[in-house]
Amino acid sequence: MRVLVVDGANVVGARPDGWWKDRAAAARRLHEQLLVADITYDAVVLVLEGQAKGGVKPGRDRDVRVVHASKDGDAAILDEVRLLVGKGHEVVVATSDRELALRSEALRARTIGAAWLLDQL
Repeated sequence: MRVLVVDGANVVGARPDGWWKDRAAAARRLHEQLLVADITYDAVVLVLEGQAKGGVKPGRDRDVRVVHASKDGDAAILDEVRLLVGKGHEVVVATSDRELALRSEALRARTIGAAWLLDQL
């Protein structure tokens, strides 16, 4: 199974559209876009942190599962990568955070930039 893990904060922050005024609404918009996007993944995991968690409830909505980070988003993303890779899934992390990308790749995930994902949406 191919799974896309989305660094919600990083992807939202890659587009200067006023997201900082209402992080919860920005997370909700991203979630809605992921629900209707025509991307070639079997499942999507959207990881949200901080105020953005107020925009979307945790849980599954069709092929998109929302995870609320209990501490920081990076740790939650890496936990998801470990879990999914451990189950034998092909995992791709959407982030432009270089350190997170390196840590994800060390866990055998591939990475793509936030701009790529935004172009798909």
